[in-house]
Amino acid sequence: MNKAVDYFHKVSYLQYPFMIISFWYAIKPYTYLFDGLENGLLLALADYQNMLVFLGLGLSFSTLQDTTKTQNSFSRKVWENPRKGKLFIGMLIGCIIFCFVIGIVGLYYDEKTVLNELSYGCIVLAIGILGLLKSATEMFENHRLDKRNGE
Repeated sequence: MNKAVDYFHKVSYLQYPFMIISFWYAIKPYTYLFDGLENGLLLALADYQNMLVFLGLGLSFSTLQDTTKTQNSFSRKVWENPRKGKLFIGMLIGCIIFCFVIGIVGLYYDEKTVLNELSYGCIVLAIGILGLLKSATEMFENHRLDKRNGE
């Protein structure tokens, strides 16, 4: 069992290449401004779509990391405080609902709208944030000071 868990923790490092690719697609549309391309908006929308997809994939891989450990003191302070942890989880739920609604509404619009171009990326991002929500609730339960002190 430990070998499988360790394998998943190592696979979670694939989040970083996906995040770097996502960052590339986020800054790439700015080059269209300098090139003066006529169809720069369409190219930018395609790049933003790819950015959302790779960001969602990166978030999905990040959920495979060990939830019993925190990466830094800032995240430890968030997860140890019940109020801050609940606030962060609530914000994640809000982001999931927003991305799913935008993505699903965008699927039903005409193919030439901006919303339709970004809809699949929004859905993939929402699925990635959904996985992050699962990991966040596990981290919240593992690190809460009020639960640990009561045991």
